[in-house]
Amino acid sequence: MAEAAAAAVVLTSGGLDSTTLLALARAQGRRIHALSFRYGQRHAVELDAAARQARRFGAVAHETVDLAHLGRLLAHATSLVAGSALAVPKHGADDTAIPSTYVPARNTLFLAYGLAWAEALDAGEVWIGVNALDYSGYPDCRPEFIDAFARTAALATRRGVEGSPIAIVAPLQHLRKHEIVALGLAHGVDYGDTVSCYDPRTDAAGAALACGACDSCRLRREGFALAGVADPTRYSTS
Repeated sequence: MAEAAAAAVVLTSGGLDSTTLLALARAQGRRIHALSFRYGQRHAVELDAAARQARRFGAVAHETVDLAHLGRLLAHATSLVAGSALAVPKHGADDTAIPSTYVPARNTLFLAYGLAWAEALDAGEVWIGVNALDYSGYPDCRPEFIDAFARTAALATRRGVEGSPIAIVAPLQHLRKHEIVALGLAHGVDYGDTVSCYDPRTDAAGAALACGACDSCRLRREGFALAGVADPTRYSTS
């Protein structure tokens, strides 16, 4: 009798990186439990893409956690939530080491939720699509953070103290954006149905139109260009 597929919680936002992550998890035979978060982000339209991509890559479940209160708590500290008075930096306007689009402790919270669900499911892995090369400099995307959280997971869970720690899987962290694009295309990702923009608009049908000027749009455009493939993103500006 064939061995059952290993269960994994896969964090997915509907963006380029996390959709590539879904494709990789499926290619590696994981039984995917997709997990998304609604935290008051300006780009909440990404969650519609996350739901479609979770279905496309055969997730057995897809949960969206409501963290709307987080946006209210953090609005003064990040430009990425809709209630913030801070503007999303455009055209490289933010020259600080860590830009205002950083959301305090976001990945720490996301991984904690993923860890809790994974232990409840008796799943051995939590997958996250962080990248530490072509990224915006966020501290919670760096390898040292992922390594530290994996150690915390081993100490903070029943599975961990009983000798079967839940692994934190971050297969994209040492790849350039164009390498992620190429990897995703090789695994059937439709990047035209992903949302990366920090400050998108929507058209009359509710589909996302990327601003083309924020840091995430810049990295995405460069990724497609260096990969030598057409950028399928719909931009509201040229």
